[in-house]
Amino acid sequence: MELFNGRPADTTGRLEKEIRVYDLLDSLGIEYQRTDHEEANTMEACNEIDKILDVLICKNLFLCNRTKTEFYLLMMPGDKPFKTKDITKQINCSRLSFADSEYMEEFLNIKPGAVSIMGLMNDKDNRIQLLIDKPVAESEMLGCHPCVSTSSLKMKTDDVLNKFLPAVNHKPIIVDLPDYSDEVQK
Repeated sequence: MELFNGRPADTTGRLEKEIRVYDLLDSLGIEYQRTDHEEANTMEACNEIDKILDVLICKNLFLCNRTKTEFYLLMMPGDKPFKTKDITKQINCSRLSFADSEYMEEFLNIKPGAVSIMGLMNDKDNRIQLLIDKPVAESEMLGCHPCVSTSSLKMKTDDVLNKFLPAVNHKPIIVDLPDYSDEVQK
C-alpha cells in the first residue's frame, strides 16, 4: 500500500459513489491523503491500513431504534468495545440495535464494510443522526472509507466537522463512551 495526496489520477474501474466523495472534498477545499487496498471490511484489515495512514480508522456502526424509525451512525475508536447501554441514555433512546443493511444502502448508498461518515453526503433527507465519540471528535486526524472498502482516506477532523458536515447538512451529537480497557486488565 502506498499513500497518495488527493484523488486518483485514473478513475477507471472506480465506483461513481467513490468519485463523488473526491469531487465533494475537492470542492470544499478539504485536503486528504488516500491509500488503495484490497477490500477492508473488518477492523483487523483496517488496522493494517491504519499503519499506512498513521491514523486510527474509526469503527462506524449503523444503528436504529427498536421500531426502525430513527437511525444513527456512530463513529468511535476501532479498539473500543461498544455496549448499547452506554449510548442509549446519552441520546434518549430506550433500545438500539444494528440496523439492517438495506437501510444502510437506501439512506447512505453504502454496503456493509464500507460504512463511513462520507456516506452522509447521500442522506439528502437527513434520516441519519451522526454520533461521534468524544476521542474521535477531539482527534487531530480522521481515517475513513470514501463509500467503498477498497480505499481509505486521512483528513483533518476539523475539516470534517466544520466543512464537510455543514456542506451535507448534518450536525453531530458528541457522545462520551466509557473505555473498558481498565476492566480488561483487572
